[in-house]
Amino acid sequence: MQVLEQTESKQMSRFSLQRIKTIGYTDEMDSYSKRRLGIFNLINFFGLLTGIFTPLLALSNDGYLPLIAWIVAAAPAFISFVVLYANYHHHYNFAMLWYFILYPLITSLVYIGSIDAGIELFFLLYAVFSVFFLQELKLIVVAIGFSMISYIAVYIVQHHYKFVMAEINYPFFVFMHALSIALIFAGLFLIKKENKEFQQEIITSNEELNKYNLEIEQQKEELSELNNLKTKLFSVISHDIRTPLYGLRNLFKSVHEYDLPAEEIKILIPDVVKDLQYTTDLMENLLQWAKSQMKGEALSPQLIDVNKLITDVQQVVRLQAENKQVYINSKTDKPVYIYADKEMIEVVLRNLISNAIKFTPKQGEVTVNVRESGELVEVFVKDTGTGMSEESRKKLFGDEYFTTKGTANEAGTGLGLMICKEFLKKNGGEIQVQSELGKGSTFAFTLPRA
Repeated sequence: MQVLEQTESKQMSRFSLQRIKTIGYTDEMDSYSKRRLGIFNLINFFGLLTGIFTPLLALSNDGYLPLIAWIVAAAPAFISFVVLYANYHHHYNFAMLWYFILYPLITSLVYIGSIDAGIELFFLLYAVFSVFFLQELKLIVVAIGFSMISYIAVYIVQHHYKFVMAEINYPFFVFMHALSIALIFAGLFLIKKENKEFQQEIITSNEELNKYNLEIEQQKEELSELNNLKTKLFSVISHDIRTPLYGLRNLFKSVHEYDLPAEEIKILIPDVVKDLQYTTDLMENLLQWAKSQMKGEALSPQLIDVNKLITDVQQVVRLQAENKQVYINSKTDKPVYIYADKEMIEVVLRNLISNAIKFTPKQGEVTVNVRESGELVEVFVKDTGTGMSEESRKKLFGDEYFTTKGTANEAGTGLGLMICKEFLKKNGGEIQVQSELGKGSTFAFTLPRA
């Protein structure tokens, strides 16, 4: 129960000091101005308490005190009350002038009244405070100059006083020295504490700003990539879709206008079918890409047996391989699991195997293999096809539109590998290619193992 009461007492004390600190705050103030005003309020609050308790302490001593000493002892209460009242009504400049004129003036009056009260250190306190609280350089110079001149005049130049506090009331003399030193250190501590918190606030703000800048830069890069991709798509659509459609149109037009015999139609149909197959592949890739863009970053990851997925994709490209007499060899003896978006990885596999068939001559072979390597699963698609030069290999995943024809003159979209790279990146994977002209190519991609 006692601990609870102490905790509540501390909370009430902090709440009261916080209310004192926020006197005069406005929403228009910046963080630094609020901190500066908060310290000024706390210092004047302590000055108010000092002006109340110092005369009470003097009453408890038997030593004689002149009238001017009583006035000076009680003056901080009046001066600091006016400062707090002015801040409450947002008269900040008046409060500053009142403080830095009245406090040094009252302190000087003590010594002018021929009393050595032992409070000369307060002049140093006023000088230190003026540097922090006053904003204009000329006001700072005037305040420091006034305090230093007063200090030199009353403590260094003048040595003989009618009343010496150390002789007539030594406990009060010691108390005033201790109070002046305590106020100096308390003021410096508050200033240092608030400055440290303000610097930390600036650091935090800068970190958040840097974070936002990085996000903006990332969004800018993503937007740039999207614009480049859009340009590629328009290039592919405008250039490559028209060709097979024009071929089909011309075939039907010739049949309609010239009544072509069946033998000639049979000769033309294989080329049209080849073009339509190309168009089908292109549309499939375009639809998959559009679907991924509509989904955005929202993947649908699931546990996938890579070997089973390879078997499923083989069935999809089986007719393409049989028509070209290309043998697909895959080793799918045991399950190997990954955690990824199944549709995306299926598109990647279909594109890579289909490309391998495309660039492999008749009686060639395409090998699909899976290997576990630490925390990754590696999938290899190797062909015995034409291979490619170093220059062509560098263009595969570049920003420029790039496509080549297969060994049977099959057209390519230039879009499939770009989609493979994007889909793998979204699933935390990478793709690489090794190739040598005339010796085939090996495409390999990695994904995190489940």
